[in-house]
Amino acid sequence: MQTYFDSAYIWGALPQLLSFLHVTFMVAGLSVLFGTILGFILAVMKLGTSKASIKIANGYTTILRCTPSIVLLFLVYYGLPAIASNFGTDLNHLDTSIYVVITFSLQFGAIMSEVMRTAYEAIDRGQYEAAVSVGLSPAQAFRRIVLPQASVVALPNFGNSLLELMKEGSLAYTIGLVDIMGKASLIISNNYNSHSLEIYLALSLIYWVLSILIEQFFSKLEKIFSKGKLVIKTT
Repeated sequence: MQTYFDSAYIWGALPQLLSFLHVTFMVAGLSVLFGTILGFILAVMKLGTSKASIKIANGYTTILRCTPSIVLLFLVYYGLPAIASNFGTDLNHLDTSIYVVITFSLQFGAIMSEVMRTAYEAIDRGQYEAAVSVGLSPAQAFRRIVLPQASVVALPNFGNSLLELMKEGSLAYTIGLVDIMGKASLIISNNYNSHSLEIYLALSLIYWVLSILIEQFFSKLEKIFSKGKLVIKTT
């Protein structure tokens, strides 16, 4: 049990935690990649004309967005092997990180589908129709006119979603993934819960720095793309 505060534990824990930062980045990066692909597919379904596809996509988004991350993580971690076993397949040997990536890809996809849908609908339809009327193909009009502007609209929400994903990803330690959060738990356990405050402060410092860097990165991107948008409008 901790009886006094020792800041030396903070600086001593930082190198140990940072050595597992690549695991956090790997899980977040793959989840963003697969989640964005899934989100695009869902957004296309929502913007389509098929009522069945719209209902399926909206239903999926509602269910995933209303399911707590930790509940979804346990459902995937325990549910997939149970379902696979009914078909004679053993998934218990899979690496824990795979279940984590699946979980947050599913969740990120639901979020991104709404980000993409709202960004697309925010663009004046008349611009697309005008581009087609002057000779551009529908694909060219979408790529040159709609997509650049929709990207600017979606960028802030994409950045916020990425931040939330990174923070929610810390829950992966509950199923045994050793990322920076998992390593922090191991350090505290090895210290018999002594100086846990210092370890969590070190962990917080890492998340604070990462969050600030991500916010600054997307802020600069938004300014760059917004300037490009203004240039397009005035030429």
